[in-house]
Parts: sequence; structure tokens; C-alpha cells
Amino acid sequence: MDILDLFHKGGPAMWPLLVLSVLSLSVIFERLWFWLRILTQEKEIVERVLDAATENWEIATEIAQKAVDQPIGRFLYAPLRLQNSDAETFRLALESTAAEEVAGMRRGEKLLESVIALSPLLGLLGTVLGLIQSLRSIRIGDLGTESTAGVTTGIGESLISTAAGLIVAITSLVFYRLFQGFVVNQVKVFNKAGNDLELLYRQSPPDPNKSTLTVREYTPESFSSPRKSRKNNLNTTPEPSLEETAPNPHPNSSQELENES
Repeated sequence: MDILDLFHKGGPAMWPLLVLSVLSLSVIFERLWFWLRILTQEKEIVERVLDAATENWEIATEIAQKAVDQPIGRFLYAPLRLQNSDAETFRLALESTAAEEVAGMRRGEKLLESVIALSPLLGLLGTVLGLIQSLRSIRIGDLGTESTAGVTTGIGESLISTAAGLIVAITSLVFYRLFQGFVVNQVKVFNKAGNDLELLYRQSPPDPNKSTLTVREYTPESFSSPRKSRKNNLNTTPEPSLEETAPNPHPNSSQELENES
């Protein structure tokens, strides 16, 4: 049986079910793409930021800033961008950013919840309307005659809307639970990454007086190979000392002493 034929036989309730199915599919595809990008990159971002924070906070800030297109990057960059913050401010920045990012991850859940709740009801409404339409033409005196032969077919066709509503609701429910599991997992990742970063900050907070020195250490000249630097040291001639270059004020003093003796 053709899908268009089933759609027309399902009755007027099929049109709102079609709208709900389109909305549900749009949210599902958008969320799948969103989670696919997050789950493939967040672990690498967290490891790079934490490894850099153990040595240099400025490099860790730059790495987190480059990953602000990801929720985990924005989460880690929020406290690192603060200047001269204490441990309490550092923790508050982590908590506020985590709450904001988790709320963004739940985008589309309300729409899926509405589709899950409305689809079975619309399907049931379509079935009730179909039954009313089929039973309206039946008369008590026609029971058991050939005039009631089409009633069974009408009742079967009215159940199409119920089946369609259940299919839309079940599909939306499956992905709704899947996305909720992703959110719960992200909350765990945020808690662990935030606790590790805060622990590093409490153990060795960044020193603003050493910021210029750390920047100089990572200049391009510092990445020259040891062989090249050793060769340059061999080629450079040592400067003569003051004792060697200074003229002797009494050049003949030793000779005169010998003559006198």
C-alpha cells in the first residue's frame, strides 16, 4: 500500500502528525550533529589544557581560547581569562559557565517532550473521528446485512492515525532518552575537568610577575637545536679580559730591578 494512500486514509489527524514529525526530525538531526562534534573533540581539548596548565597558564589560556567553539572550551576558558582572580572567583566562573553550557545542551528537549505527549493523543483523536464517521451511516435495522460490510474497512482505516502517532512518539522518545544520556555524561566530564583545573590553580596559581619571563622562554630563538647553539658557541671567540688588554704602566720595571741587583 502506498504511503500517500495511507496518509489520506488516516484522516485529518494525519496533518498535525506530519508537522510534529517534521519538527521532531529537525531537532533530532541537529542534535546528532551537535553531539557528534562534541564527543569527538572534547577529550583532546581537556587533556591539552590540563597538560599546559601544569607548566604555563598563559599557554593553557591560549589553547582554551582556540577551542571556544566547543562547550568544553568555553567552560575551561571562562576562569582562565580572568585577571588576578582568587580561588573562589575561579570556582564561581567554572560553576556559572557549566550551568549555562548544560542548559544549551538541553536545547530542543522541550519540543521533543511535546511531540512525545501530543502524537499518541492526535493518533487516538484520528481513530475516534474515523470510528464516528464509519458508524454514523449504520442503522439498527441494517445490522448483519451487506450494507454494513464497509464498516469493518472504515474502522481499520481509522486505526492508521493511531499507528502513525505511536510511531512518531516512539521515535522521538528514543532519541530524547539518548540525548539525555549525553547530557548526563557531559555533566560528569565538566565536573572532573573543572575539579582538576581548580586543583592545579590552587596548587600553583599563575604569577603575574613571571608572565613576561614565561613569554620570553617560548620565543622562536629558544626552540633552536642544541647542535646549532653549540656550533654558535664554538664559533664565537672569547673577548679578552681587562688584564690582557690593559697596557703595562711600567713596561721596564722588571728589567730595571734586575740591573740594580
